[in-house]
Amino acid sequence: MISISPTLSEKMPEVCIGLLAVRNVCNYPDHPALQVARQGLEVELRARFGDLDRNGLRALPAFSAYDSFYRSFRKTYHVQLQLESVLFKGKSILSPSTLVGAMFMAELQTGLLTAAHDLAVLDLPLIADIALGGESYQRLDGNHQDLKTGDLYIRDRQGVLSSVIYGPDQRTRINPDTNQAVYTTYGLPGISRKQVLEGLEFLEGYLRLFAPQLEREILEVL
Repeated sequence: MISISPTLSEKMPEVCIGLLAVRNVCNYPDHPALQVARQGLEVELRARFGDLDRNGLRALPAFSAYDSFYRSFRKTYHVQLQLESVLFKGKSILSPSTLVGAMFMAELQTGLLTAAHDLAVLDLPLIADIALGGESYQRLDGNHQDLKTGDLYIRDRQGVLSSVIYGPDQRTRINPDTNQAVYTTYGLPGISRKQVLEGLEFLEGYLRLFAPQLEREILEVL
């Protein structure tokens, strides 16, 4: 279902890409079991990281790996910003829908960047690659985006699905009718294969809270 391009393998051989594909799920607006888990995770995150400031969070191994990459593009890692809003501002974890909310929970629990797509819309196979500049796509918010040289991205035969810096696309977005999904995790240099695998296993666990009938099609880390 997914491979890593020779260019990415040559230029950034330490990168790993994780993929979880699931079928037989429902994308509810929310679900009681996920609500309980979300509230529990918020308590856990505040207990685990509550004594740290922004610099302390940035120094954590996972956040440090993404921070280094984002800073090279003069950007701030948005998952850390979301964690800061939970820790320092008392905000709840966002849950626009169950399939997306479960992903947000896994991102905050592990610090790993993940994107979600509707499996039925994908034009397989997928390829993880490094941008040469000039690649473009329509972001989730509908705006056109040109990729910057050196960004990492994943594409199918029709175009870009997501990039590290600019996020997922609109074409393959999760929607209310989605009943099969693909999640891809970007393991940047400094992130191990084991971390990526564990992150996707956390995500699958959250999915099974509201979709116990879930069928896992693929769980792999390249």
